[in-house]
Amino acid sequence: MKSIIEYKDYRQYIQDYYTERKRCSAFTWREFARLAGFASGSYLKLVCDGKTRLVEEGAKKAALAMGMLGFEYDYFILMVRYENAKSDIQKKKCFEEMQALSTAHHVKILGSDLYTFYETWKHSVVRELAVAMPGAKPLEIAKACKFPISAADVSASLSFLLKSGLLSRDVKGNYQQTNHSLSTGRLNVVAVAVHSLLRQMGEFALEALDKLPISERHFSGITMGVTQETYQKVVDEIAEFRKHIISMVAEERRPDKVCRLNFQFFPLTDNINRGKSTSGKGV
Repeated sequence: MKSIIEYKDYRQYIQDYYTERKRCSAFTWREFARLAGFASGSYLKLVCDGKTRLVEEGAKKAALAMGMLGFEYDYFILMVRYENAKSDIQKKKCFEEMQALSTAHHVKILGSDLYTFYETWKHSVVRELAVAMPGAKPLEIAKACKFPISAADVSASLSFLLKSGLLSRDVKGNYQQTNHSLSTGRLNVVAVAVHSLLRQMGEFALEALDKLPISERHFSGITMGVTQETYQKVVDEIAEFRKHIISMVAEERRPDKVCRLNFQFFPLTDNINRGKSTSGKGV
């Protein structure tokens, strides 16, 4: 099997463990559950199918049944805690503990670089400015930002971006983006960091509304009544529009500024038709 560090979903790890044992023997879900001390012979299969979840004590029993000790045991428990966490703060704490464990054992969590990248606005802005300002020193890049960032922060960001492969340097020492655009994809561990970035960018948008002249910013919005079906259609349209914008700016070779475009679409009310039939009559 792959190292546990290569997993971000404890359910997938359990499934792969079972599949590997099944390949080599007559191992069954019932036997697996018995070894872990679960009364239901199908419990762990239901966990893998997403129909139920492990709690802390169950995670410990499952980890021991899979022969985990030390570092791997702790990492598995943290994966379960991360999945069960109720808030972004709790998820962030769990992931940072997973990172600390992996660092202590000289291994790297897949996706951890993107987690670090999205945790602060500084990396995304420095990544753009480093390319747009060839030959610029960290202090010059810092001064080009409208929001506070120090030369030391820029230097640290450049070092991280190079180390993680999000930037490279050509023979002249100029920075190049290894990919013109980045996406979070479906990396679950990145979601918490992205939430942090969205909050920061939302705060910047409020500042821009007050501080920038209309000629330098564009704000607009629509308040609308929708069904769930129309809601999904709007979400799909935003996704298509986003792809179009990305393809358009990817052609830029000499940008003269770095901008942020936020997409926000959220309910202002509760579901006003909850508990009603489609005919409008109460049930």
